[in-house]
Amino acid sequence: MTIKAYAAQTAGGQLEPFEYDPGELAADQVEIDISSCGICHSDLSMLNNDWEMTEYPLVPGHEIVGKIGAVGERVTHLKPGQTVGLGWFSKSCMTCSECMSGNHNLCSTAEGVIVGRHGGFANKVRAHEGWVIPLPEGINVATAGPLFCGGITVFNPIIQNNIQPTDHVGVVGIGGLGHMALRFLRAWGCEITAFSTSPDKEAEARELGAHHFVNSRDSDALATLANSFGMILVAVNVELDWDGYISTLRPQGKLHIVGAAPSVSAAVFPLILGQKSIGGSPLGSPAMTATMLEFSARHGIEPVTEIFPLSKVNDAMEKLRSGKPRYRLVLENDLD
Repeated sequence: MTIKAYAAQTAGGQLEPFEYDPGELAADQVEIDISSCGICHSDLSMLNNDWEMTEYPLVPGHEIVGKIGAVGERVTHLKPGQTVGLGWFSKSCMTCSECMSGNHNLCSTAEGVIVGRHGGFANKVRAHEGWVIPLPEGINVATAGPLFCGGITVFNPIIQNNIQPTDHVGVVGIGGLGHMALRFLRAWGCEITAFSTSPDKEAEARELGAHHFVNSRDSDALATLANSFGMILVAVNVELDWDGYISTLRPQGKLHIVGAAPSVSAAVFPLILGQKSIGGSPLGSPAMTATMLEFSARHGIEPVTEIFPLSKVNDAMEKLRSGKPRYRLVLENDLD
């Protein structure tokens, strides 16, 4: 069998037609016939080898939706024909303390879909049965892909930080991650303040769920929000006024980072006095992903997407490079 895909041969290179033989389907694997795959900024980072772990040829893509085409002989809970999704992780050991306690996304040997293997810019992909998640009824299959990376990335902190519907939460950055955070938090019942360097996003941020909007270029704005938030969710990958944002947290508040900010520099004393904390999280476990999907279906939550055919993948990647997506790009498989 041959899998058809688009791959880059060199760092930052164009994605070109590529075929590979995946070998025999393992007993614990599932093969997905891909219908669509979201494009995440992590795909661009991997393409450019920004994290110095990319192997070429690289087939990007880890926000995958499709139907099961085949299952390994030991797979019993999934069947061919089911509509499923797959995110950043394709496998974890299933035996370490993290996996055994339900924190599979913290497994030290967890395998990334596009790390040392080929991903979802293709007509098929394979993964361990534990990471292949069925889509519940009510999910828009055409836009569901980004939920499997961006969606779970911003949903997981709500659970991990025990955010209550009565909490006031800030979201920094209204982009690919932040816009989904607004929708989740609004459905959760929280009061939400959106922070953005783009004042023209205010109306859209409010439509997405924000009650308040702050131009984060306004250096005086943070001072007026002291002692306001139970959590500040940072969904950008740039340096911020960390002390300023920490000052807006209530006692025991959380500054939670899901954007790949290069570093954090903050005074310790305010953290001690307010029993505040700085943390982060990588996506979520399979069970948490399933919970996120059920929540999304119940509340009609989906990412704002723009659709490209897979054959126009380089056009889509160029749009991502330019920083122009509002807010997630999705590739529809037209290889078959």
